[in-house]
Amino acid sequence: MSLKISRILHAGYVFECGATRIAFDPIFENPFSRNCHAFPDVRFDLDQIRQQRFDAVFISHFHDDHCSLESLDLLDRDTPIYLYCLFDELFAMLRELGFRHVHALRVDAAVTIGSMEITPREAIDADVDSMFQVRADGLNVLNVVDAWIAPVTLGVLAREAPWDMVLWPFQTMREVEVLMPSRSEIDPVEIPAEWLAQLKVLNPRYVVPSSCQFQQEPWSWYNRAFFPLTYRLFQQTVEATLPQARVVRLNPSVSVTLDATTLRPSAPLPWVIPVGEQDVDYQYDGHAAPPATADIARHFAPLTAEQARTVRDYCHAGLLEKYADMELEPGGYFDQPRVWRLSLYDHDGSVTHLRYRVHGDSIARLPDDDDSPLGWTTEVPLAKVYAALALGESLTSMYMRINDARFDAVTEEEIADAEIVDDPLIRCLFNDAFGAYQAAQLRRLQEH
Repeated sequence: MSLKISRILHAGYVFECGATRIAFDPIFENPFSRNCHAFPDVRFDLDQIRQQRFDAVFISHFHDDHCSLESLDLLDRDTPIYLYCLFDELFAMLRELGFRHVHALRVDAAVTIGSMEITPREAIDADVDSMFQVRADGLNVLNVVDAWIAPVTLGVLAREAPWDMVLWPFQTMREVEVLMPSRSEIDPVEIPAEWLAQLKVLNPRYVVPSSCQFQQEPWSWYNRAFFPLTYRLFQQTVEATLPQARVVRLNPSVSVTLDATTLRPSAPLPWVIPVGEQDVDYQYDGHAAPPATADIARHFAPLTAEQARTVRDYCHAGLLEKYADMELEPGGYFDQPRVWRLSLYDHDGSVTHLRYRVHGDSIARLPDDDDSPLGWTTEVPLAKVYAALALGESLTSMYMRINDARFDAVTEEEIADAEIVDDPLIRCLFNDAFGAYQAAQLRRLQEH
């Protein structure tokens, strides 16, 4: 009675029980999701991966660090794909990529593949995420993936006990704080009490700190400001809270065999190749001073004339059309007329400022010499706007800087209650932008 569990990267795993092999959220890229660099570092033997045969692939949700068409493109097209997603478009993309057996997962509806039973469990954001319960040979494993566990689901999971292993997403990423560093508080570095309470309810034998095996580019200030938790703190805190449990770190390629009484090392995945030191840890500095957006922009290659024109046309026309087409909820910061300044930084650090008057769901360009008091500012590298438009770049890798300025006293008071998602550029690039990354991947793959 045993189950072999191997880490691919990030939230990617291979589960093997007897003759049955299943891959979960497989990523075979470094970097992945454009600027997620494997941490610890790895490379992949793509020829070996093309020869792998899985009885199925299970994908927990549509985010590009879990569902990457360029990774899936390496797999045999007869591989059954089981995907939790509420949007038909992604299923269509998988079929267009050539996969012949694409299935939609439903919460609490078990799927049996050979000697394994996989049951999707409801996450707190059920429109996006799912978790996986895996039963195999009498063993019971919960793969929480990226999800948060709702109280109702926690009750369901408690009734499914005992748990032999829980794969737990251990990092609290400061995704909003790095967008607005001059206005963000520095929270204490600690494991959330809610996590510990939930782990106590689950009471597993083993806990694996899961997901979040990445950093940004080596030069990025995010590497000091984005990831507050460490593997060391996670292990110390969880083992102190659950003295009967053992925290087990699985680096990429590492495999373990789980049975009813023990967990022992097993042969690693030969096609995931560790590079350099593997037991690295995050180094957080909540007081890290962010570099100027002009300096960040210098790290990106210059756009071609055509690419620059794409961004310029969007900012002069497309953005206005997109904003006007959206039905915005009343009660937001832009219910009052505001002057918004969008600052685009080129590869040489030069900047172009564009001004707009925004009121509700209406927007209009202002003359370049307009000197009306500002009510909102957005800074962003020009290359990243193009990447969002053409390549499906996600918000967390845009290096966008919101309201890094001081306004008049009244505006400062009002802006304190504003939501960062009120930002007009965020709204226009990322509202209703489902599947943009995978769609861009599919176009590239078809072109080649």
